[in-house]
Amino acid sequence: MDNAALIRRFYGAFAALDADTMKACYTADARFDDEAFSLRGADEIGAMWRMLCEATQARGKDVWQLEFGAIEADRNRGSAHWEARYRFGADGRIVLNRIDAAFEFRDGLIAVHHDRFDFWRWSRQALGTPGALLGWTPWLRAKVRGQAAARLQAWQAKRG
Repeated sequence: MDNAALIRRFYGAFAALDADTMKACYTADARFDDEAFSLRGADEIGAMWRMLCEATQARGKDVWQLEFGAIEADRNRGSAHWEARYRFGADGRIVLNRIDAAFEFRDGLIAVHHDRFDFWRWSRQALGTPGALLGWTPWLRAKVRGQAAARLQAWQAKRG
């Protein structure tokens, strides 16, 4: 499989909320980073995708939509643009997040995955007034990262 096809497989699985296939796209020692998570290893990355997929299914698959494109890939590196529409948080705010992804590949799998998005734009949608007022601050970014890490750790502990 070429690396562009790997990216299409990954996002096709994400659109279908298929966390197992997503995890299978990573090397065992892969790294993932975005505004909320900094993860190491396919198991930890796979747990994050499974948690997010399950949360999406529980909160409202009615608005779930993922579109992807602008895929470019060569032997070592790749990129894509993707947009996800989903419900977030206890009050189910609808978010449209626009993300640019960068990849590094090894042995036909994703070894490094870095997602970038406008955190302030995201926080205004996901968090409402607090996000609008504080989304530009390092304090809120750190708070969101801490909460995301704690949520993933608690989710993993429940599953043994």
